[in-house]
Amino acid sequence: MRKIGLAFLEFIQLVLQFLLKKPVLWVVAKFSAAPKQEKVNEALSQLYRTIITEPGKKGPLIAFRPDEHPVIIFTDLHKGTRDGADDFGICEPNYLAALEYYQQRKFYYINLGDSEELWENILPNVIKYNKINFEKETEFVTRNAFVKIYGNHDLYWGNDPLAPSFLKSVYGKPLKAYAGAVLRAELPYGHLDFFCTHGHQGDAQSDGNAFSKWFVSYVWGPLQALLEINTNSPSSNADLKTLHNQYMYEWSAAQKDMVLITGHTHQPVFNSLTHLERLYLQLDLANQENDQEKIKKVSAEIPRRKREYDYVNHRYHTMRPSYFNAGCCCFDDGTITGLEIAEGFIRLVKWSKIDGKPTRIVAEEEHLVALSKRLSS
Repeated sequence: MRKIGLAFLEFIQLVLQFLLKKPVLWVVAKFSAAPKQEKVNEALSQLYRTIITEPGKKGPLIAFRPDEHPVIIFTDLHKGTRDGADDFGICEPNYLAALEYYQQRKFYYINLGDSEELWENILPNVIKYNKINFEKETEFVTRNAFVKIYGNHDLYWGNDPLAPSFLKSVYGKPLKAYAGAVLRAELPYGHLDFFCTHGHQGDAQSDGNAFSKWFVSYVWGPLQALLEINTNSPSSNADLKTLHNQYMYEWSAAQKDMVLITGHTHQPVFNSLTHLERLYLQLDLANQENDQEKIKKVSAEIPRRKREYDYVNHRYHTMRPSYFNAGCCCFDDGTITGLEIAEGFIRLVKWSKIDGKPTRIVAEEEHLVALSKRLSS
C-alpha cells in the first residue's frame, strides 16, 4: 500500500511538472527578479547603515581585535535530509572537523545563511537529520560566539514568528537570526569594518517586502523544488554568478574603511578576485619576471578552472580588495571553504580530506594592515 501511495505521488508530480513547468519558466523570463545594481546598492547601504547606527535591529556590531579574537565565517551549507538532493551530507565530516578545530581555538563563528535547505525540505526533518552538526554549533552558541544570518533558502529564520522558538529548541538558548553583521576590527591606523551578509540583497523575490518574503518561503521555493527547476540561483548559473560578483564588488569598492563578505554564489572570492582571475594575475607577473616554471604551472591550471567558470573581469589589475566571498560548505567532492580573520590576517581556507583525514588548507591570505592600506590608497 505504501509503495502504491508513493507511486501515486510521483505520478501527480510528473503531471504537475508537465502542466506547470513551461508556464512558470515563461513567467520567470517575463518578470525576472534578477537584481539590478541600483537595488543592490540601496539594499546593502540601508542594511549596513542600520547595523552600525542601530546595532541589534538587523544585526550586531561587534568590535574586536583580529590578532586576539579569531573569527571563522562559513556559508551555504544547505543542510538537507540525507537523501539524493542533500548536497551537505558528503561535506559533513569536513564541517565537523572544522568546527572542532575552531572551537578548541575559541573562534567566533559567523554563519552567512542558506545553512538549512528549506526550499526542498521541512524544518523538522532537517533538524532530525542534522543533530550532530547542530550540537557542534551549539558549543559556539553556549559561549556566546555564534551569529546566525539568514539567506534566501532559509528566509524562514528571519520571516516566521515561530522561528525563535525553533532556534531555542535547537540550540538550547534564545538565538536571533539576523540579516547581517558588522565586525569592526581595531587596527593601528584606525578601524576596518567587515560587513557580513548572505548576498541576496536587491533580489525583489528574496529581499523585498513582507509578502514577497512570505511568498518565497512558502510558495516559490517549494514550487521550484516540486517542478525541479532552479530559475534564479547564482550557485548554478554562471551568468548570475558574474552579475552577483559585479554588483557586490561595485558597491563595496565605493565604500570607505569597509570590506564586504557574502556567500550566495558558492564561489570563493578573495580580494575581489575569483580563483581564475588570480591565476591570470599570477601569469602576468610570471611573464614579467620571465619565470618559466611558474608560467608553465599557471598556464596548465587556467584551462581546468575555465571549465568551472569562464568569466574574467579584465580589471583584475586595478580592482580594490573590497569584496570577499566565503564560498560554500556543499561542494560535490566534500570540500568546504570559509574565511578566517585571525592572527592579524584574513585567510581563505578550505577543508578537504587528504589521505582520508579532514585537513585545513590555506588557499590565500593577506595581513589586515596591508589590506587596509591598499583600500585607503
